[in-house]
Amino acid sequence: MEPLSSDRAASRLNLLLWIALIWAVAILGRLLDLQVLSHGELRRQADLQHLRNLEVRAPRGTIFDRNGRVLAMSLPVDSVAVDPRQIKDPAVAAGILAGVLNLDETALCEKLKESSQGPGRRGFLWIKRKISPEESERLHSMKLEWVEFRQESQRYYPKGSLAAHLLGGVDSEEKGNAGIEMALEDELQGLPGSVRMLTDVKQRGYDSEVFVEPQPGRNLTLTLHEGIQYVAERELKAAVEDNNCQTGSIVVMDPRTGDVLALANYPTYDPNEPVKPGQKEKQARFDLAVSVPFEPGSVFKVITVAAALETTPLKPESIIPCGSGRINLFGRVIRDHDSYASLSMADVLAKSSNIGAIQVGLRVGDARMYEYVRRFGFGKATGVPLPAESGGMLRRVSEWQPSSIGSIAMGHEVSTTTLQLARACSVIANGGLLVRPRLILAHHKPGGKPEVEPIEETKQILKPENAILTRRMMEGVVLHGTGKKAHLDGYTAGGKTGSAQIFDLEKKVYTHHYNASFMGFAPVANPRVVVVVTLNGSAKFGGAVAAPVFREVAATALRLLDVPKDLPEGISPDTNEPAGVDDLAIAGLSSPPPPPPAAAVAAGGTLIARAPSRPASVQAVGPTVPDFMGKTMRAVLEQSAALGLAVDVQGSGLARAQAPPAGSLLAHGEHVRVQFVR
Repeated sequence: MEPLSSDRAASRLNLLLWIALIWAVAILGRLLDLQVLSHGELRRQADLQHLRNLEVRAPRGTIFDRNGRVLAMSLPVDSVAVDPRQIKDPAVAAGILAGVLNLDETALCEKLKESSQGPGRRGFLWIKRKISPEESERLHSMKLEWVEFRQESQRYYPKGSLAAHLLGGVDSEEKGNAGIEMALEDELQGLPGSVRMLTDVKQRGYDSEVFVEPQPGRNLTLTLHEGIQYVAERELKAAVEDNNCQTGSIVVMDPRTGDVLALANYPTYDPNEPVKPGQKEKQARFDLAVSVPFEPGSVFKVITVAAALETTPLKPESIIPCGSGRINLFGRVIRDHDSYASLSMADVLAKSSNIGAIQVGLRVGDARMYEYVRRFGFGKATGVPLPAESGGMLRRVSEWQPSSIGSIAMGHEVSTTTLQLARACSVIANGGLLVRPRLILAHHKPGGKPEVEPIEETKQILKPENAILTRRMMEGVVLHGTGKKAHLDGYTAGGKTGSAQIFDLEKKVYTHHYNASFMGFAPVANPRVVVVVTLNGSAKFGGAVAAPVFREVAATALRLLDVPKDLPEGISPDTNEPAGVDDLAIAGLSSPPPPPPAAAVAAGGTLIARAPSRPASVQAVGPTVPDFMGKTMRAVLEQSAALGLAVDVQGSGLARAQAPPAGSLLAHGEHVRVQFVR
């Protein structure tokens, strides 16, 4: 063979070099395209195949009572999902999963077939959310490649139904759907995080890293006292069931700060359980104390007499004509439960005279009555952080009928909630200050310092002296009036009963069933708790069914709060007399308010005083005993010295009992005995 010429060899070599160069350029171009120009898109496609970004929900904040006891918390639980495309036989898979997770096998099989074969084919399907630890353990032990476990958070209420209406609950997505859980959702839910998971060709995770750390929700400390809440719910349930009532509610409040120590309704529910269909379940979830207003009835007479003390010359001892139990008010005839000719204003409250309350209301007048009802906060919401709070109903004066003043004076033509009544009663208990009910004691991030919720500035709506006078009149209700069943063992107490007839909206008449209520406070000299009880649909009056609930709840609350007893040893709560001292009237507990120095008759709407008649033998005895009740020892001694009376004192603090009682004629040489209690 003839050897190649040097020119031909060079030509071939050049050709090979060009081919190699073009090949190298092509490879470099492809590498440039893969690693630079198309890098983002290719990386995205690779990530879709091997990376999965999963949202990690932040655990909700924990809710505590005022003593640090857990009321609501979030626990980690497993949820089960599958990739239907990896399931070869949906019927077999449905049989396995349904047996372990207690699901309907037929329905589950249809879901699997639809997800794996139908037009809506997808690679992810929830099987069951938030399974039990037992179900999780059984399914894990089967080691099924096509089953995926995802950790979620489940809300747990360790006390069951305790404070259910106040706490509320969450839905399947861990979002609040009632109560505090709903109202403070933004604080409790926290901020979700993100996890990046590496998967194999079967989409099974084998490695992961936290991309964004979840931020847990803030913890809340409530003003609620678990022990008081428990007793309030127990006594309310017993009262509703024993008296065949329809529903009931109760609020316990610290009158000094507005702290809600207990808030309960009956019927109730367990927020750990899923919502069940039906009207009965729906009714059980109503927060009656906050959201369902009602006509308060005679408890509202407290507002009437307080307004009278503020705006008229009337005093507790002022005589009020009661018309022998009947009054014609602008053409509307109103009858009382008893035929009283006249009563002192204190006894109008103690005996709950409707006619007496109407007469007092007439003295106050429409405009001033409306003003003071509004001052006490009626007709507007209190502003507590709970959803669907009702402000009740109070019509403008321009919308009143001529007889409306009489209705409102005795608690009709106005509606309120149990929570509003508790705030109003607190005004009397704390010396005339309108406080805002407080549910949140503190907010705090996990591991952080608590941020104490400030107490809002209070507003003076009554003169302190008038609040104290009203307080003493309410004490008379418990001692010798309609609220005798509210007596506390070892503590003084004041309150007011209420029995408002329920109006039948269909028949347009008042029925013989009542909103039976009692609102009260204890101890009288320095009230630490206010308790308001409402029983709806009662066939009995408030003094019979609601006052005993007050007695049990208030006594427990005072004990749990370590409030010292303010009654001397030996005082009988039934007779209000010290053992072995028959003639010592416990007026500061108090016995009936001092009898007025004169009887009165009504003439043309004016109260005319007429001196009471006494036997001649009595009139010549001696000076009249003054009323020492509620005064300090120094004030008692100064007053008695000025009058030339001999006084024997016992104890220390404020005068809580005296003998002879105020208004009595003191025999020559007789001493007045006064007992003081802190």
